[in-house]
Amino acid sequence: MNLQKLMQQAQSMQKKVNEMQEKVGQMEITGTAGGGMVNVTITGKGEAKKVAIDPKIIDPNDKEMLEDLVVAAFNDAKRKADETMQKEMSGITSGMGLPPGFKMPF
Repeated sequence: MNLQKLMQQAQSMQKKVNEMQEKVGQMEITGTAGGGMVNVTITGKGEAKKVAIDPKIIDPNDKEMLEDLVVAAFNDAKRKADETMQKEMSGITSGMGLPPGFKMPF
């Protein structure tokens, strides 16, 4: 394989990665905790968009529990966003003939 062709493939892959990152970045992913009583929605970039808390779970005498549930819901959303990004990346790398789990250098 000549160097020019390799550079063209790298540029093509970079373009596809950028497009995928933009697409995933615009997605909204919701994480939940407390059996769905706390929901946190984030973008694919990890930016918080919305927090929804069922009023039944609010106990002024136990704010730590509510704080923990918000953190758990955010972490759930972040995990889902990361899984979505990984799934999209695997589609790109497999389409380029790269092995599963190949880490992109960019």
